[in-house]
Amino acid sequence: MKIVVDAMGGDHAPGVVIDGSLAAVEEYGVDVVLVGDQPKIEALLKKAKYTGSQISVQHASEVIQMSESAATSIRRKRDSSIVVGVDLVKQGKGDAFFSAGNTGAVVCAGTLGLGLLPGIERPGIGIVTPTLKGNSLIIDVGANIDPKPTQLLQYGIMADAYCKNILNKPNPSVGLLNIGEEEKKGTEFIRETYELLEKAKLNFVGNVEGRDIFSGKCDIVICDGFVGNVALKVAESAAEAMQTYLKRHLLSDFWGKIGLVFMMPSLKRFKKEIDYAEYGGALLLGVNGVVIIGHGRSNKKAIKNAIRVAKEEVERQVNARILEALQ
Repeated sequence: MKIVVDAMGGDHAPGVVIDGSLAAVEEYGVDVVLVGDQPKIEALLKKAKYTGSQISVQHASEVIQMSESAATSIRRKRDSSIVVGVDLVKQGKGDAFFSAGNTGAVVCAGTLGLGLLPGIERPGIGIVTPTLKGNSLIIDVGANIDPKPTQLLQYGIMADAYCKNILNKPNPSVGLLNIGEEEKKGTEFIRETYELLEKAKLNFVGNVEGRDIFSGKCDIVICDGFVGNVALKVAESAAEAMQTYLKRHLLSDFWGKIGLVFMMPSLKRFKKEIDYAEYGGALLLGVNGVVIIGHGRSNKKAIKNAIRVAKEEVERQVNARILEALQ
């Protein structure tokens, strides 16, 4: 299996991307195509003393920066690492594409380069999150900030297929993120979406509130990309703040420091459970191919796990399962 990786995408690229790719090759046995500045990539591979044959390099002379307009940059920078990487998958020279770069550019390149699955109007970013009752899937967290109700219904259908085949949930429950549980709550857009989900062949449990995202009340949380992205980043910030508060108070006095020694194994498990790097990347559901989007500040572990996610999506043929559900 060959995973195409945007070597220039992310806050710490290309160094951390190459380190994560090397770790993925060693642990998961995949082949990786690193796309980007070839001389720079090869110099870093040489510095890492890599002499194997599972990593190859595809030169791309341009980089789409995080601050650039997605649609404009895709048109103007045809030789960017994102556009070239997606095109390799389109040509069948790779099985999946991963980038921790400009999310909007990855969404645009994936949509235009690979096309959409039949019956899907807009792609959505689905991310797996830990809850008190296992994992759940939130969609959309940033691909489509102004969707139509029918598009949220399509997200629900795709997420249902994903949860059944990837998360091994035989009858996943679906909730619509809203400001209250009552059926008539929310904007007209939300109420119309509610009606569509209620009529669909899904295990729809109604509206859920922000507090329900991590309680495990439902397996799938449906929302538009604007709300989903805000919710995701608030959750990330809260998790980081909790770790800081905990560390600050434990180190504030002698007895806290003594207790920390005995609590260390539990704290390590706690950190692992809420660490975004453990979950790797988010899947761009709806495109006719496997595209994984990583956090801009992804570290080596996150890159490695994102490549693992890409491998799993290819192996489990998630798009084939989604097509079956759509039909």
